[in-house]
Order: sequence, then structure tokens, then C-alpha cells
Amino acid sequence: MIILDARRVKAYECFTQLGQYAGKEEAYLENLWLELVSDDELMGAFMYYLDHHSLSDAVACRGYDLTDLYFYNMRQYEMGQDIGKNYADCNKEGLVLDTFLLMAKFRREPEKYLPKLEGGPGMDRMG
Repeated sequence: MIILDARRVKAYECFTQLGQYAGKEEAYLENLWLELVSDDELMGAFMYYLDHHSLSDAVACRGYDLTDLYFYNMRQYEMGQDIGKNYADCNKEGLVLDTFLLMAKFRREPEKYLPKLEGGPGMDRMG
């Protein structure tokens, strides 16, 4: 007997639409989806985002929550654009997806990412 979680099926549909809207490549989306389904807390936070179009700070690692990582990503984007401001052309949906991927990686390898977060803005992007 196969039991499907209808909520996850719907989340996947929304996820793929969001990813296409954000201009993310298929390989990126596949990787992020695997991260989400591997972490129930992170998946719950993603479903919260889909329902409320707002980040839930219930998921955290070493004192950093999703909002912290979103603003970190935004700052990195601004520095990459060399504008220092959040203009309308900023891909906020893409930044949200990047934030969930960053949190997944951060939760798996906090020692790798913590120094970059604690060091403040820098020229290197988290990879």
C-alpha cells in the first residue's frame, strides 16, 4: 500500500512553479527539493512560506534563523550587483529558495558556514 502526503504533493507543485518563476534551473530545484524532503522541520517551514508568503523562524541553526539567512543572501546579492540597495529587480523569490538551500547546508555542516555568517559581509559567496 502506498500512502501519499497530499500536502507534500501540493507543496511540490507550488515549489516547481516558484522555481520556474524565480528562474532557477532544474538541477538546482531537484537538489533543493531533496534537501526539503530530507528535513521535516525545513519542509514545514517551506510549507509555512507557501501558505503565508513569509518566512517562519521556527527553524534555526546555531542562533541563525531563516530571516537571518535571507538577509545574508540579500546582502550578498547587493554586493554582487555592487549597488548596496534593494532595487525592484531583485529576485526575492529566488532569494527565498536560496535561503532554504543555505539553511539545509548550514544545518548539515554548521562549522563550514558559521564563520562566514559571523564574519559579516564579505566578497565570497557561501557555496
